[in-house]
Amino acid sequence: MASTSPTTDPGSERSRAKLPSLTGLRFIAAALVFFFHATFSDPPMNPFADESWEEGFRWLFSQAGWMGVSFFFVLSGFVLTWSARPQDTLTGFWRRRLLKVFPNHIATWALAMVLFAGAMTPVSAWLPNLFLVHSWFPQHATFISVNPPSWSLCSELLFYALFPFLIRPVLRIKEHALWAWAAAMVAGMLAVQLVTDFLLPQNPPTPEGFGVSLWEFWFGYNFPPVRMFEFVLGMILARMVAADVLPRIRVLPAALLCVAGYAAAMAVPFLYGLTLMTVLPIAVLIAAVARTDIDGTSTALRSRPMQWLGEVSFGFYLAQYVVMYFGRTALMDERLFAPLPGVLVLLGFFLATLLTGWLLLVCVERPVMRRWARPPAPPAPPAAQDSPTEETRTAPALR
Repeated sequence: MASTSPTTDPGSERSRAKLPSLTGLRFIAAALVFFFHATFSDPPMNPFADESWEEGFRWLFSQAGWMGVSFFFVLSGFVLTWSARPQDTLTGFWRRRLLKVFPNHIATWALAMVLFAGAMTPVSAWLPNLFLVHSWFPQHATFISVNPPSWSLCSELLFYALFPFLIRPVLRIKEHALWAWAAAMVAGMLAVQLVTDFLLPQNPPTPEGFGVSLWEFWFGYNFPPVRMFEFVLGMILARMVAADVLPRIRVLPAALLCVAGYAAAMAVPFLYGLTLMTVLPIAVLIAAVARTDIDGTSTALRSRPMQWLGEVSFGFYLAQYVVMYFGRTALMDERLFAPLPGVLVLLGFFLATLLTGWLLLVCVERPVMRRWARPPAPPAPPAAQDSPTEETRTAPALR
């Protein structure tokens, strides 16, 4: 990959610092998505029989899923840019990304198909889901098929496909222009929602009862290209942190800013609360947490338990819907509970999802990455030939 000056290149000495606190932060985002899905009444995830508890729980986590996914998209751009290295290859990068995503996806896809989805999902829906292209289709039965959280992986695959071609222009942005480019990404997000709000059909409504049409929800939230703005914002954010052009904000104020953004998302019209109100607080929090690691400041996010949870978070994210839906419908027959038992039910599903995520990590993700993430070593040259130079041994860099 191309690089710029040492003060701005995320591959420079300053930015080679590990960022373990961001790993811990990943699990908090995944947990937000879990509790968001647990609020659903159709499908019957919400376990509370008491109407005030059911409504209060739904209100409290009404924006959690949107915020958690937006965090992952911004973080994805940040981490890929931060860890980019000139010696990486196009095929090597794509291989690692595909191996990171598809094995866990296929495992949870198969589990969902066996437990419940196979009996009610036509091939026109489950086949695009298997190949992670289902979010490109505006049909609700397709883009929310089989294992609904997997829709976000369609966007991630688009990010990975385009990243090798985006990294060079992003690294070429002058330091003084970084703020303008970051603002342009937020403006792009606003433009998407304005187009969604004023130009797309108002019918049919979403089955989830979000108060917007199916077209508005699909284009404004699920359609992969519109999520590129968050990903590129994360890339620019990595440049800004590496160049040290951001004001220094501590983690606690940044977290409080996220709470304020969350409250704002609850107050504005639905479409504008999906990403617009929370994306800047998310960016500030990521930058603040990354800076603690760069400065060597100890945080709870760097603790061993949080690192373990962060490693499990991808499997946890993909398994949550399968565990809750199967547990609530097949094992509990959609039974509702008093407040205390309902809380215990949620805790049980949380721990069961955590266990499933850990199993995916140790039985699927790690073995696959160890086996295939790196290319095989080239064969040793014949003794009679001259040894190849370093230049010929090195694979072509991303261009």
